Amino acid sequence: MFESLTVIKDALPYLLKGSFATGGIVLGAMLIGLTLGVLMACGMVYGRRWVRWVVGFYIWFFQGVPVLVLLFLFYFGLFNYLGFNFTAFTSVTIVLGMTTAAYQANIFRGAILSLPIGQFKAANALGMSNVQAIIHIVLPQVLRISIPAWSNEFSIILKDSALAFVIGAPEIMARTQFVASRTYQHLPLYITAGLIYFVLTWSGVKGLRALENKVRIPGYSHQGK
Repeated sequence: MFESLTVIKDALPYLLKGSFATGGIVLGAMLIGLTLGVLMACGMVYGRRWVRWVVGFYIWFFQGVPVLVLLFLFYFGLFNYLGFNFTAFTSVTIVLGMTTAAYQANIFRGAILSLPIGQFKAANALGMSNVQAIIHIVLPQVLRISIPAWSNEFSIILKDSALAFVIGAPEIMARTQFVASRTYQHLPLYITAGLIYFVLTWSGVKGLRALENKVRIPGYSHQGK
């Protein structure tokens, strides 16, 4: 018992340093997913038939293939084949970003369809182009409406980031495995790692919940309890 506590005490600073790598992966992935997700959502709602087909195929592929398979496919396969010498950290961030983009696209698509079509027509009547109406009228509302579902996607990506250890990214799980393989205190160390993930998830969701309550649009979102 005392030996386990000593190992945890000595390893904790090392494990917590991994939370910065984990946070960087999640932040980068969510930003990639946000950018691609918004573009694909607009393509599904406003794009031509071939655009909707391409976006639909992208979503079908990334939602249908496990994240672990995607990591191996891109890190050991496509990135090398295309001549991209990405680090494990960068590769994980990109793959998770492309994966969450498929889910975020449907989140934003649903938010766009929830808005009254009259807003778009009114913007056109005021002389705005379709692109201007989307940027200045539609998207500001869509991003605010989507925060509850977006916060759920945050927690999913944070947990999926633990898979990064399989290709050597120096995040929480990789550091935990490194220490556990040398001290043989697997159970207490993995429990500690789980608690770190729990705190990160709880903090992130709590922050997004506060943001949701601050920018919510009456009639389109609800006050978090």
